[in-house]
Amino acid sequence: MTDDELPPESKLTRTKEKWAREGRFLTGKISRPEDQRLPPGQHLTKDWPVLDLGVVPPVSRERWRLDVYGAVENPVFWTFAEFTAQPQAHVTSDIHCVTTWSRYDNQWKGLATRELLTACQPRDDARFVVLHSYDGYTTNLALEDFAAEDALLAHSWSGQPLSEEHGGPVRLVVPHLYFWKSAKWLQAIEFLTEDAPGYWEVRGYHNRGDPWAEQRYSGD
Repeated sequence: MTDDELPPESKLTRTKEKWAREGRFLTGKISRPEDQRLPPGQHLTKDWPVLDLGVVPPVSRERWRLDVYGAVENPVFWTFAEFTAQPQAHVTSDIHCVTTWSRYDNQWKGLATRELLTACQPRDDARFVVLHSYDGYTTNLALEDFAAEDALLAHSWSGQPLSEEHGGPVRLVVPHLYFWKSAKWLQAIEFLTEDAPGYWEVRGYHNRGDPWAEQRYSGD
């Protein structure tokens, strides 16, 4: 999807780009998950704030499709019924958002990314994935981050179908990275041999986004 097809930039988008330029929220501290559960610069919330590009695409489970293609041996094209017919996983994990809030003990259900890798069989030269969303959003991950043990394509949260505002029918969840990497309204997963930075990554945000290393912005 080209920049011309993206939704118009919202006030939040402009604000977050300004934060990247200014290095907002950076503490300079180092924290490690084995020593402390809350990464540096984060605060706890019991709510689940809603953040997006200002457009919530109306995608029902009946209309939803997932396309998996690129540097793979077996491209995958699933309806929601085919997607949920795959082996399902239950994962409890924390959310860490780059805007400094964290939420503990989120209960997810969905398809583990490792199961997806078994289905699509990435080629030996595949090194990266790009997530494409129904609202035009993209984000990139190294293949090893996408394949993390607790990463999954989630369709349920706290025992209920994932709500539209939080990325339903299906979103990515990669708990060990800042949550902008966990793309909402997932439409396609593209496997690549070379990296391709996504929406926020080309707007000043870190290419990887490790909250424990406080990788909020490019250069951190």
